[in-house]
Amino acid sequence: MVNKNSKVVQGHQARKRFGQNFLTDSFYINRIVTAINPTAEDQMVEIGPGLGAITELLIDQVGSLDLVELDKDLIPRLKNKFKQTHLNIHHSDALKFDFSSLVTKENNNKLRIVGNLPYNISTPLIFHLLSYREHIQDMYFMLQKEVVERICATSNSKTYGRLSIMSQYYCHAEMLFTVPPGAFQPAPKVDSAIIKLTPRSEAELSAKDPKLLAELVTASFNQRRKTIRNNLKKHISEADLKSLDINPGERPENLEIQDFINIANFLFK
Repeated sequence: MVNKNSKVVQGHQARKRFGQNFLTDSFYINRIVTAINPTAEDQMVEIGPGLGAITELLIDQVGSLDLVELDKDLIPRLKNKFKQTHLNIHHSDALKFDFSSLVTKENNNKLRIVGNLPYNISTPLIFHLLSYREHIQDMYFMLQKEVVERICATSNSKTYGRLSIMSQYYCHAEMLFTVPPGAFQPAPKVDSAIIKLTPRSEAELSAKDPKLLAELVTASFNQRRKTIRNNLKKHISEADLKSLDINPGERPENLEIQDFINIANFLFK
């Protein structure tokens, strides 16, 4: 039986449970690869290659290419389409995949990662990848435009929150361009956007306890309309907030990332 929520694309049944929306517009495919600017020295990883539209442009430009694909029905298609020896295909869930396994003593290059990510796993997958940031040079992702705006948001905006702070703590984040629904088959109901994430060096990461920072940010935004005084009352006093030059009456969205780092480092001491 054919699922009414799926669509046949180039002989493949697009599966809603995998969040499959295949990028088919050559203009945007070329624009993504141009933004990546791949070189022969690169060790590239593509998450969710689908039917291989981006793969086709990358494979002859990079030194090594690994594909991580969850849909087992796509694996034979990809193997049949691409027979190059420097291509490795991994049938795996990217949320559980050990990306450090791709870095070997023989090839110690940092990974460059690209992916048209299913909307329903984009946020947890980014956090999963951040745990491998020491092995990653940069990442280029197609995400729901709203998610990209949240990642890149700055303080004093409605879209600024936990995802903005923790993503920007670990990475430089840049929204490159938007992609309309018509560039995909089947077409999603929302606009998409390409984001570039470049992991920061360890010297740039000033939180003494990153886990504590993450806990404080989560607690701060659990009820974003309340003041920082109320949201963090179990963690820090009003007087101590003032000693850090933080107005206890501000809402969490009004605090800079450095403010949260200062609170975390004060509590760590």
